[in-house]
Amino acid sequence: MPTTPLYAAITLGSNSFNMLVAKTLGGRPEIIAKYKRKVRLAEGIQSDGSLSEEVMLRGLDCLSMFSDMLKKEGVSVDNIAVIATATLRHIANSDEFCRRALPILGHPIEIISGMREAELIYQGMVATTEGEGRRLVIDIGGASTEFIIGDGDKVLLKTSLPMGCVTFNDKFFTSFPFQKLDFDDAKAAVKSVLGDYLSELKHLGWHCVVGASGSVQSVVELLNYRQESASITLDVLTSLQEEVLTQSSPSMLSISGLHQERAPTFAAGISILLALFELLEIESLNLSGGALREGVLQTLAQRIEQVADSA
Repeated sequence: MPTTPLYAAITLGSNSFNMLVAKTLGGRPEIIAKYKRKVRLAEGIQSDGSLSEEVMLRGLDCLSMFSDMLKKEGVSVDNIAVIATATLRHIANSDEFCRRALPILGHPIEIISGMREAELIYQGMVATTEGEGRRLVIDIGGASTEFIIGDGDKVLLKTSLPMGCVTFNDKFFTSFPFQKLDFDDAKAAVKSVLGDYLSELKHLGWHCVVGASGSVQSVVELLNYRQESASITLDVLTSLQEEVLTQSSPSMLSISGLHQERAPTFAAGISILLALFELLEIESLNLSGGALREGVLQTLAQRIEQVADSA
């Protein structure tokens, strides 16, 4: 029986860069290695709409690490997918970033639309998260948030809106100590950005809500550390807001269970989650088993399988 080639899904988000290395086992991708770095690309967006050289180098340095790991794992550049999201969609010099990244990875970067991102997030969630009935999926990224309502494999609504934990951090949480007014301003912004989607989402409805990516993960990690239920509720978020407001340092060291690498965007993430819980009247939210990177991995696995079948 021929050996299944290794393949890698690389996602360049506005907050984190991720890489999953996998092989196909029993018709499904089996992840054998994970790599991640908080690049916070959206922090580098300047007033002229371009990405700063400092943050561009931060991103390229992470890609160099990924390239070294691909060689170490023995993954051919023919078997990788490199997908970029909101920040590289919007910056004025995304072409330059892609041009400088090409010799590092030996593979071009595909900058996907918000709608395609939403599709892949849903695909990654369905492949990794048990559940039945209609589900609302919320993926709060660094510079965009995707909303998908689906039933099984069928997507009923999808959208990608310009709000995220890095951009909201830069807009509403630059002055410490943080105040309740900062959270109120963030909520007003969420309501404005949601616009007509607010009534459209509520009209379609859902049986349960699934959250993906860093902002949700940071809360779930914290709840797990405290040995509390991993289900996020409005009471949990209100309590965490109070903890944020009583911090004596922006490092938020006294919030037990908060990973230090998540601290810089924690308040902004909580503000978006709080606003969504109140505006959409969400009762509880659970963490998805996977999202964008798992969706990219599924697509890549299918492509490699098709190539193998036609060989």
